[in-house]
This record gives sequence, C-alpha cells and structure tokens, in this order.
Amino acid sequence: MIIEGINVVAAPELSDQEVYKIVNDEIKIWISKNKTLAKIELLLDDENILVTAIEKSPIRRVRRITGYLSNMENFNDAKLSELNNRTKHVS
Repeated sequence: MIIEGINVVAAPELSDQEVYKIVNDEIKIWISKNKTLAKIELLLDDENILVTAIEKSPIRRVRRITGYLSNMENFNDAKLSELNNRTKHVS
C-alpha cells in the first residue's frame, strides 16, 4: 500500500489504523532529520512491531551532452535526441 507517497509493507495482523499511526509517526521523525522515506516495513515479532524504514536515495544521474552537465529531465528535445542516438558500448 502507498501512504503519503511512501511504499508501506505491513503484517496482515496490523489494523489500518495502527499502520497509519506508525507511518505518520515515522514521517515526522524523518522530516525532523531532513530525510525522505522511500519504504516502511512493519512486521510482528510476538507482541512487538518491528519498523524498518528505508531512506529514499538522494543519488541522481547526471549526463553530459554537448558540454553541459544536467539531469535528463532538464534536457530539451535536441539534447534528448542526442542522448537517444548515442552508441552504447558493452564490454
């Protein structure tokens, strides 16, 4: 399930109310640390709920086209065309 844009995997024994409460608490914790969540796993261990939170990767792929470094979403049509026409070398 997706809650607030975060992929959540929860044990079926947990109620929706419990899941939403835990996820919202985790979101607040991560926001206070200036980090972004990608996924939360909620598992049961006897009477304890194990929370595993996974950070969204801050890594972005930057490409160099005609001497300019940028993310692909910033490329205009000509730069996208140049990127698509490149020969890919496999070793």
